[in-house]
Amino acid sequence: MKNPLSVPAACFTGVFLDVPCVGRRRLLALLAAFCLLWPGSLAAQRTVTIKLMSQVPENTPWGSLLNRMARDWSAATNGEVNLVIYHNSKSGEADILRQLNMNQIQAAMLSTMGMKLISPEIMTLSCPFLIRNNAELDLVLRNLKQELEQKINSRGYYLLAWSKVGWIRFFSKNPVFVPADLKRQRLGTSDAETELLDAFRAMGYQMVPIAMNQILVSLSGGQIDAVYQSPVNAGGLQIFGLAKNMASIPVAPFLGSIILNQRAWRSIPEKYRNDLIRITRRMEAELDRSVQDFEAEVIQSMVRYGLVINQVSPEQERIWYADANRTLPALIGTIFDRNLYNRISAMLKPYHE
Repeated sequence: MKNPLSVPAACFTGVFLDVPCVGRRRLLALLAAFCLLWPGSLAAQRTVTIKLMSQVPENTPWGSLLNRMARDWSAATNGEVNLVIYHNSKSGEADILRQLNMNQIQAAMLSTMGMKLISPEIMTLSCPFLIRNNAELDLVLRNLKQELEQKINSRGYYLLAWSKVGWIRFFSKNPVFVPADLKRQRLGTSDAETELLDAFRAMGYQMVPIAMNQILVSLSGGQIDAVYQSPVNAGGLQIFGLAKNMASIPVAPFLGSIILNQRAWRSIPEKYRNDLIRITRRMEAELDRSVQDFEAEVIQSMVRYGLVINQVSPEQERIWYADANRTLPALIGTIFDRNLYNRISAMLKPYHE
């Protein structure tokens, strides 16, 4: 028996003309109901397409896992959820978020800077020298991740997964071992990162706001002498070619997340949601394991091409922490959320004494 949807509509014309008006409506209703129940019908083949935008290049651990996530989502939903990845976007995170709100895209991979546009409290995770290594970051996320997710979800989004992107470090033209070395240089930062700009300025640094696509121009032209970036970005943007020194001390963790708008999340059949969450969280764990290796590989590659690592001693580390602790309390409650800062500080106090 043929699927009625494959029969040309013209074949029904003569039938409809011979059926009274009331009967015609009944016949149309019966045909519609039959099509809904038919296994090969359009209703049974409904596909939910979710467009996900990411600034990260495809040839990275993040790009590779996003592609695999798309394949696994399709397999887990029998092709009913089609995840389309747009890698290496040149849009700023504010613009990506605007597209997400307008449903031009339905999902995005955002960094801390994008996440804080949704939930300003998240910026506290990037407070300089508050969280100092991966073990401390893992502890903080274990205790606070669910609460932060709920804040984001309550504002019209659905946070699927967190992603570690690495650690922010100082890259400079002249060597940097202690804060005084960096304070003698002009430190460039993204003009969109107003909170960090204000924080470093309050700590006594010569801050110069610049557009991200102008970093190399500003370094070569002498407008700035140093930047703070993740090693992955410094390698990808070739920053280390002009700012050849990298201080070994981590400044702050660089985080990311995969976020859907609520409209997209609700469009996914409920019977598949738990499986999609499970797939995404499994990839989150895999990414956590691979990012440290990837960052180390990028640093070693930069070293082969001329990067000099300024190895900060434990005594010099204490100078950095003391310098930050003199200034940061005045910024709590303004730039950084007081409640979250106090809870993280209490959590990490045993490790910082």
